[in-house]
Amino acid sequence: MDNLRQLVEALIFASAIPLSLERLSVLTEQQKVELRPIIAQLLQQHNSSERGFYLAEVAGGYQFRTVANLAPWLKKLSKERAPRFSRAALETLAIIAYRQPSTRAEIEYLRGVDSGGVMKTLLDKNLLRILGKKDVPGRPLMYGTSRQFLELFGLGDLNDLPTLKEFAALDPQLIEADPLASEPIGTI
Repeated sequence: MDNLRQLVEALIFASAIPLSLERLSVLTEQQKVELRPIIAQLLQQHNSSERGFYLAEVAGGYQFRTVANLAPWLKKLSKERAPRFSRAALETLAIIAYRQPSTRAEIEYLRGVDSGGVMKTLLDKNLLRILGKKDVPGRPLMYGTSRQFLELFGLGDLNDLPTLKEFAALDPQLIEADPLASEPIGTI
């Protein structure tokens, strides 16, 4: 296909969600091996110049995004408000992101308060998803973060989350020693 680069660029531009390499392969009817150098070229082209947007690798796919310092002007275009999170919602999201899969009881134990309402809100906003049931008595639901969580926070995958050491470097009092910090993060 002569205009494959243009087609890939147009598909990413027109999509409201990040497009994975697999999805681009299906849409363009091309092999992933043919698309990889095109994606690399587009990443270099759109991320090396002084433009108002860039190509981001986020949530397992690719999406054009505007540069952050233009946000005040871009907000004038949309009536949609940026999502705001309560402290409870951010605590719950952080616990689940770092410890997934997590049950409601585990989250409530760490937070020290009932988290059912907060978790329902996060599920309704598609920031959390149910991963299955834990193989213990009562078979409680296990929760994890969603692709929309990754997209909202600009993460390629969960490995892009800051480590506890990075948090401690910002302010050692913000974080206490965590004996479970060496556990793997998990996958989506």
